[in-house]
Amino acid sequence: MTGCSEDHAYDPAAEVVDICRDLIRVDTTNYGDGSGPGERKAAEHVATLLDEVGIESELFEGVEGRTNVVARWGSGSGDPLLLHGHLDVVPAQADDWKVHPFSGEVQDGYLWGRGAVDMKDFDAMLLSVVRARARAAAEPRRPVVLCFTADEEAGGHQGAEQIVRKRPDLLEGCTEAIGEVGGFSATVRGRRVYLIEAAEKGMAWMRLTATGNAGHGSMRHPDNAVTALATAVARIGAHEWPVRLTPSMKVLLSAIGELAGVEATPENAEELVGEFGSGARMLGAVIKNTTNPTMLSAGYKVNVVPAEATAHVDGRFLPGYEDEFFDTLAELVGDRVRLDYVSKQHGLETTFDGDLVDAMTASLLAEDPDAIVAPYLMSGGTDAKHWHKLGIRCFGFAPLRLPANLDFTALFHGVDERVPTDALRFGSRVFDRFLARA
Repeated sequence: MTGCSEDHAYDPAAEVVDICRDLIRVDTTNYGDGSGPGERKAAEHVATLLDEVGIESELFEGVEGRTNVVARWGSGSGDPLLLHGHLDVVPAQADDWKVHPFSGEVQDGYLWGRGAVDMKDFDAMLLSVVRARARAAAEPRRPVVLCFTADEEAGGHQGAEQIVRKRPDLLEGCTEAIGEVGGFSATVRGRRVYLIEAAEKGMAWMRLTATGNAGHGSMRHPDNAVTALATAVARIGAHEWPVRLTPSMKVLLSAIGELAGVEATPENAEELVGEFGSGARMLGAVIKNTTNPTMLSAGYKVNVVPAEATAHVDGRFLPGYEDEFFDTLAELVGDRVRLDYVSKQHGLETTFDGDLVDAMTASLLAEDPDAIVAPYLMSGGTDAKHWHKLGIRCFGFAPLRLPANLDFTALFHGVDERVPTDALRFGSRVFDRFLARA
C-alpha cells in the first residue's frame, strides 16, 4: 500500500520532537582524534526505533566503536533512494550555553541541544516519517535505504568512507541520495526562499610545516621557522579570491535578482548574497574559494628559536575551480613551507532538474505555496562526498520553515544550537509528501 499524510491516515510528525530530543541526549561528540564516546549507543537506539516498526537494520563498524546503521525498507519499483544522516556531533562547552547542550530541553518553542540542527533534526524527521508510515503500512513509491553514519564531523573517514570501501553492498542499487543541509528557508524581501543543496565545495584541510635551525633567541636567525611559517600563513589568510559563480549559484542568484529587480552577474553577486542578511555568512563563502588559517604551533620557550613550526588551514574550493585553487595555493605557500593534506575531498555539483527535484519542490510548495525553491552550493561538506564515489547523485533536503529573524547559519557548530519545534513538524510533513512523490 502506498499512502501519504494527505490521506490523514497517520501523523508523520507525531514523534519528531521526542525522537530528536532523545537523540540529542545521547552524547556522540566527535573530537576528531578518536577520543569521543563514539556512535554505538545512538546507533543501537536508532536500530531499536526501526525494529519496533518491523524494519530490520544492520550495525556496521569499519572502525571499532564508530557505528553505522543501515536498513532497507519498501517494496516499490525503481532504484532504491538513499536517505542518510549522521549521528555524531561537534564538541560543546556546557558553560557557554544557556541550557546544557545534551539536555534536549524545549524552551520558548525551540528544542535546544548539540545536534539540533546538525543534524539530529533530520535524523528525527526520517525516523518519525518512516515509523509512522511503517505502522500504517504506507510504503513509499520506491524502496529506500536508511543510513545513519559515524564520523561525518571529521570528514566521514571512519563512517561513510568505510561503507563505500568495505560494504558498498549495503547501498546496492542506489543512484540518488537525500541528506542534510538543504530545504531550510531564508526570508528575502518578505518571501521565503527554500535552499536545496545541489553542490558542495571541495575540502582541503592542510598542515603547513616550516623548518629551520634551532638556537638561542638572542642571536640572529635568518632561517627562523616561525617567521617562514607566519609569512606563508599571512599570505594565505589575506588572499582575496575572485568571485566565481557555479551553476547552482547562478540559478539561486538569478531568483534573488528577480526579487531585487536586477540581473545577477559576478559583479553584483556579493550584493545579492547580502539580501540573505545573516545567511550571507554562509552564502558569501560559496561564490569564492576560501582559505582560513585555524591552528598554529611552535616552540617551547621564549628564548629558544624552534626548529619547526606548524599551522593548519581549512581550505574550501568551488567545484570546477580546483586547478585555480591549488595552483594559487602553491604560490601562496612558497618554497620554504611544506604542505600536507589532513583531508582532501573533491567538490561536487549536480544539475537542478529531474523527478527528484520536482518531488522536493512540489512537497515544499504544498506546505508553503507562496515560497520560492532554488538550489544552492554549500560551504561545508557532508557524507555526499563519499556516496558520490559510488556514482550516487546527491541532494541536501532537510526541510525547515524558519522564522525570518532567526540567524540559522550561526547555529551550525555554534553555542545555543536549537531548532523550532514547529519547524521539525513542518519538515516531517514535507518529507512525508516527498516520499509519496519521489
